[in-house]
Amino acid sequence: MTSDARTVPPAGRHQQKSQLWDLLMKMAFVLGSGLFIFAAFRNSLIWHLQRFWGASGDFWQAQWGKLHHYFGGNEWELFFLGAGLIPMLTFWFFSGILMVIDVTEKPSFITRYRIQLGENSPVDSVKLLQTVLIALLNLLFISYPMIVVMYYIMQWRGNPCSPELPTFHWVLLELFIFTLTVEIVFYYLHRLFHHPKLYRHIHKKHHEWTAPIGVVVLYVHPLEHMTSSLLPVMVGPIIMGSHVATIMLWFCLAFLLSIITHCGYHLPFLPSPEAHDFHHVQFNQCYGVLGLLDHLHSTDTVFKQTKAYERHQLLLNLTPLSERIPDSPKK
Repeated sequence: MTSDARTVPPAGRHQQKSQLWDLLMKMAFVLGSGLFIFAAFRNSLIWHLQRFWGASGDFWQAQWGKLHHYFGGNEWELFFLGAGLIPMLTFWFFSGILMVIDVTEKPSFITRYRIQLGENSPVDSVKLLQTVLIALLNLLFISYPMIVVMYYIMQWRGNPCSPELPTFHWVLLELFIFTLTVEIVFYYLHRLFHHPKLYRHIHKKHHEWTAPIGVVVLYVHPLEHMTSSLLPVMVGPIIMGSHVATIMLWFCLAFLLSIITHCGYHLPFLPSPEAHDFHHVQFNQCYGVLGLLDHLHSTDTVFKQTKAYERHQLLLNLTPLSERIPDSPKK
């Protein structure tokens, strides 16, 4: 005879209910405590960031006021400085450091974090020079004219060079929206350029580097640079009617993240570049930035079956992930 609820003595049923109730209470306590700690941490973090912003806000507002006065309120010069010159200097500074490392293979404690072992050891200097030249041409003849167009659009949208800086919470909201916008616009444009008719004539140039380095971010066809490179990062600020200070912050962050995803090194405490590095190897995987749309459209299924996917994580110590999670031996 099977033991079911009808054959359990009343005392036994009472004990089962008591155990179930205790389990539910424990679950409620654990979940409730977790939510409370999370909410407290989140509020505390925002409070501390807001306090820092408030303490330094007057300082930055004063510096912006001085800069605004120095340029005599010339909004075009202010906009070009924030949206054009400072982000470009940021790009060349960090990609330049990586180029020195790629050419000299020093310091060795950085080169040991190389993703594709044996590639660019050292980098081909002739190929590198060609890449730098293309990057410069794209900046001069595509990026700067696009910034001019963006300036007039932003003027139409509002006052991008207002004497008043945006608030801390507003900047956070804008950065969040910019990130989502980039994921959507870049994914579909990037995937479009992988269409055989466009890839052969346009996007193939960028994929000449199957083991990318930092400066390869701007080694693209001019049409691709105008659309797939610049539009995704410009659309967000245009939609939000952003201040040039926020645009400067966003463009610098976008350049830094693009350099990291192309640098060829999985460095400690920096975002993982494994997905985009894998894209340069396989071509038809990992089109996006965050990976959200890749997951939605199943354009990362092959990637998820690889050791590279296991290494696609934030490295929180000094041991290279290529040593902790090595590739499987080739058959």
